[in-house]
Amino acid sequence: MKKIYRTYSLAILVDFLFLLAIWQGVSLYLSLPVFPSPVQVGRNLGEVFFPLIAIHAEWSLWRIGCGLFLSVLVGFPLGIAMGYSARVNRFLSPLVYFAYPVPKIALLPIVMLAFGVGETAKILLIFLILLFQIIVTLRDAVRGIPSETFYPLYSLGAPFAFVFREILWPASLPKFLTAMRVAMATAISVLFFTETFGTQYGMGYFIMDAWLRVNYLEMYSGMVVLSLMGLFLFGFLDVMERLLCRWQK
Repeated sequence: MKKIYRTYSLAILVDFLFLLAIWQGVSLYLSLPVFPSPVQVGRNLGEVFFPLIAIHAEWSLWRIGCGLFLSVLVGFPLGIAMGYSARVNRFLSPLVYFAYPVPKIALLPIVMLAFGVGETAKILLIFLILLFQIIVTLRDAVRGIPSETFYPLYSLGAPFAFVFREILWPASLPKFLTAMRVAMATAISVLFFTETFGTQYGMGYFIMDAWLRVNYLEMYSGMVVLSLMGLFLFGFLDVMERLLCRWQK
């Protein structure tokens, strides 16, 4: 565990310094108030984070967490069932293929008309974005397992719980985490958009409000915090993969 933390800390530090150098160079070259230096933004972030930004970050993380929890709760068993059972796959595949390609942001007007502009609509959109990615990825991961892998357990009369623990879970977990990474970026983008409607809390609201007030320092401070939130979420998934998928190099 300590080795993992040291590796990630070093990588984050190097990348952070590299990005700061590029940011500083562009800021000096443009010399415009709409593109402040990282020093100015860092000073502003230190001043406004706890009084202003922290509550918005908490709301955004809470919405992402709720959508993530619900999508895993629903999508994980459905994906496993579709991959393991040909009958379930034939029944559910048309529905998944019909709904999956639809851009979820296009559903925003319908969701808001049906559920209002409150928390339910925002969490539901995140849930829909993550759900189908999880279902399709897990189904394909399970279907990719050679059928011969199951025969020894079947011959011994192993129950499904044992088959899941020994074969389905380890075979599907890496691809499940990959699907979470792919879908997470889209979920954060959609969350930013939805937080500009019907709420006074969230990073989307804070950044757009700062932009409308022509407060560029607070706008950039909010963007930095949003990026750090993404770094935290992706880093968390990477650490979980290293801990749970130790057989992978």
